[in-house]
Amino acid sequence: MAAHLSYGRVNLNVLREAVRRELREFLDKCAGSKAIVWDEYLTGPFGLIAQYSLLKEHEVEKMFTLKGSRLPAADVKNIIFFVRPRLELMDIIAENVLSEDRRGPTRDFHILFVPRRSLLCEQRLKDLGVLGSFIHREEYSLDLIPFDGDLLSMESECAFKECYLEGDQTSLYHAAKGLMTLQALYGTIPQIFGKGECARQVANMMIRMKREFTGSQNSIFPVFDNLLLLDRNVDLLTPLATQLTYEGLIDEIYGIQNSYVKLPPEKFAPKKQGDGAKDLPTEAKKLQLNSAEELYAEIRDKNFNAVGSVLSKKAKIISAAFEERHNAKTVGEIKQFVSQLPHMQAARGSLANHTSIAELIKDVTTSEDFFDKLTVEQEFMSGIDTDKVNNYIEDCIAQKHSLIKVLRLVCLQSVCNSGLKQKVLDYYKREILQTYGYEHILTLHNLEKAGLLKPQTGGRNNYPTIRKTLRLWMDDVNEQNPTDISYVYSGYAPLSVRLAQLLSRPGWRSIEEVLRILPGPHFEERQPLPTGLQKKRQPGENRVTLVFFLGGVTFAEIAALRFLSQLEDGGCSEET
Repeated sequence: MAAHLSYGRVNLNVLREAVRRELREFLDKCAGSKAIVWDEYLTGPFGLIAQYSLLKEHEVEKMFTLKGSRLPAADVKNIIFFVRPRLELMDIIAENVLSEDRRGPTRDFHILFVPRRSLLCEQRLKDLGVLGSFIHREEYSLDLIPFDGDLLSMESECAFKECYLEGDQTSLYHAAKGLMTLQALYGTIPQIFGKGECARQVANMMIRMKREFTGSQNSIFPVFDNLLLLDRNVDLLTPLATQLTYEGLIDEIYGIQNSYVKLPPEKFAPKKQGDGAKDLPTEAKKLQLNSAEELYAEIRDKNFNAVGSVLSKKAKIISAAFEERHNAKTVGEIKQFVSQLPHMQAARGSLANHTSIAELIKDVTTSEDFFDKLTVEQEFMSGIDTDKVNNYIEDCIAQKHSLIKVLRLVCLQSVCNSGLKQKVLDYYKREILQTYGYEHILTLHNLEKAGLLKPQTGGRNNYPTIRKTLRLWMDDVNEQNPTDISYVYSGYAPLSVRLAQLLSRPGWRSIEEVLRILPGPHFEERQPLPTGLQKKRQPGENRVTLVFFLGGVTFAEIAALRFLSQLEDGGCSEET
């Protein structure tokens, strides 16, 4: 059992065990020794639900990454391909299978599509002459992966691009299927709220799927009270701003993938006397980040400015705990100290790691350029000078700073001004193309198509109305002991999370005008519960709301939702 998945209001180990059981059942169908050939993209998500030990128990002896030409030699009876349904991967699989056939003794081939089987892919395998080689062709519905006690993810990093650029709604179907799986395990969710076109489609798919399974009445007492479906394009501002929580900054600077981060190794080398530079490690330090680590659970959602004091307090406590050994006089006291030692050593290791990470982050956040960028972002978000060419952005382009950095700032300005004046937009485009290359004309076109960068139409800027009504900018922010979600961006309250907060209390009727300005429909659906399953709320009992982002979420938004759920009578519990 993964203990950290069961500490929240909803025990997510139930979901983890369900997907592990499905995996074990498939592996047992392929009797005998096995080698798994992985689509590299899937290794991270699978690592969160099944370690190698589970695979080994089911006779998996070898694992390879899916690559062209022939597979490495393996003395096994079964070769299983774990792949996403992508046509380009089918070509590689066909190459592997044909080279194995030429190699000699026949093996049994199997293919597991994650998360869905694809007729197109099977047709491609047929055209390449290898479809008949596969004994089992099945799908593994890994739609929602438990990351933490209050966090699920589809790990579908292209979902926003697919939905808003390519008009491909496959990820919405997977979202609906994943939500149906959740309801099968945790009971029907009585109320569904949503904002945005994609949210409406997911809700429609869920209602249709429920109708198709009317025969099987869900008799599980509902764990969730509400589901809130939010389109990412309802709030494009939040992911463009720099996250200022500890976890958010780790992600901004180093990137967190499947709950792991890779960090520069120098900071983590054991300090030994006389060590030269030649002895420094060269391989990136890889750490898993989740609430199983006590210290990380405490500091991850804090504003970075509040992290240092927590770390120094912890250092004193740990140091004092180790000093206790001098006071242990009797055998019983010594025995008690020794029994606590493993936990104390783990705490000391954890503190050392997070002190090193905080130092790495501080090197960035104390730089002049970081401060200048943050100042410009905060001016835009508070409505200052959003309608003209910004000097700092001009300087960044002239000095050829990272293109991603420049585009984030230009898009942020566009969103905070409901689009840029045509002459301002044309100026930025021209400068970007001349500096970074004309191949980026497609990049700019895609940003416009996705609504991130656009000309202002009708000469009206709706952002000030949205900002004031939803209180998106707070001048007085207490970063150390916050009283509002705006602490996660040191002043800006994420629009998406403010919508979740207002839905909880006093309800969306109070913000009808703003909801009409924001893109896409807003709606409410009720799912009737069988007699006897209606929830009778105990006095003081909190509601559990599942907040589902369609198109991605930031760690700062997750921190803001956690903050809401910790408030007295707080609203939300789960995010994805």
